[in-house]
Amino acid sequence: MTTTKNNEHKKLNFSSEREQSQVCLNSAEHEKNQGRKVLNVPNLRFPEFRGEWEEHLLGNISDVTKLAGFEFTKYVTYEDTGSIIAIRGLNCKNGSLDLRDVKYIDNSDFSKLSRSKLYVGDILYTYVGTVGEVAVVDKNDKYYLAPNVSRIRLSKDYNSDFIKQLLGSKKFYNKIVFPLIATSSQPALSMENLRRFKLRVPSIKEQKKIASLFNAIDEHIATQNKIIDKLQSLIKGIRNDVFGKLRKNIGFNAVVGDVLDYEQPQPYIVENTEYTAEGIPVLTANKAFVLGYTSETNGIYDKGDCIIFDDFTLDCKYVDFPFKVKSSAIKILTAKNKKLLRYTFEFLKYLDLSTEEHKRHYIAETQNQGIILPTEQMVKTIAHIFSTLSLRMETAVKQRNVFEKQKQYLLRQMFI
Repeated sequence: MTTTKNNEHKKLNFSSEREQSQVCLNSAEHEKNQGRKVLNVPNLRFPEFRGEWEEHLLGNISDVTKLAGFEFTKYVTYEDTGSIIAIRGLNCKNGSLDLRDVKYIDNSDFSKLSRSKLYVGDILYTYVGTVGEVAVVDKNDKYYLAPNVSRIRLSKDYNSDFIKQLLGSKKFYNKIVFPLIATSSQPALSMENLRRFKLRVPSIKEQKKIASLFNAIDEHIATQNKIIDKLQSLIKGIRNDVFGKLRKNIGFNAVVGDVLDYEQPQPYIVENTEYTAEGIPVLTANKAFVLGYTSETNGIYDKGDCIIFDDFTLDCKYVDFPFKVKSSAIKILTAKNKKLLRYTFEFLKYLDLSTEEHKRHYIAETQNQGIILPTEQMVKTIAHIFSTLSLRMETAVKQRNVFEKQKQYLLRQMFI
């Protein structure tokens, strides 16, 4: 961020490989310095726009509805194939529609479901269970509401993509949504409270420009997610191919305990779980991996590469940096012969270990699991292949995280 000669504007550059979006923004602080009253304006703003944003109740600028329980029971029939999709809560994720797991309703009584038919520009907002997931409908004659998802249809002077970004921001959730959520058996938000959401909104022209910026960032994030998904599929496919052939041609000729040593995690458990934005990573072996960071300087694992293994879930992660852990459920695994560490990790991932039993598994079971040890040269080749793919994956994830951090910063600064 740079400042002009007269300190009148803040400038933020957002760039990708082939395009650069530039946002020149007025600051409320500058307004204050010029002796003008600071009104309802964001911290960062495109320079061509002036004047304060207006506050509205969501119910006053849109039609908000849901699929009634009796409508679902009487008129909706779920099927696994078809063309008309019922949008459920799990189909709204990270600001967009996720259609990997859908139910079709082609044989439902549509004459009784006109209220739940969705059109381009309708905003979807989950109000039961995981409250606050949001998406925008992108096609006509394709989707209907399912339970637990509300439909928000805006008046003509309001932009769906702008309102989607506002409703989906952490700042809005913490300030506006969370205080209105009722918690009994599961979190829920009534339609009345949803309509009571207080929104601060600029002119339609400014809405569209802000939405355009965030749409560009979201496209970059989506592109990186596609790259990550393809790499994950590639890695899994190569694992299955390589170890499947080794299993057929060589078979199990050792056990995991012959290859790996384990260490208990107690010396490395973090004391303060109020994590910071920087410092030493605090790890878990499940999907989250990095839970946060700590400023603690004692009890850091810094002995080199290792595998962290969740004794209860059987998840594991390869780690090549200093860290601390959250709980005693972790086993820290190292190779008796360091050349075998990456190979053994990939073999464990190939096995895709899982369990429904809530007990510790490593000592009693996992270290006795059979493993295939081919020639030293083959181990070296396999480890190199997966190390290279892992590096590509790490690069793709880091790039996605950069875009996501930029987006979160702008959401905090460009909305009220």
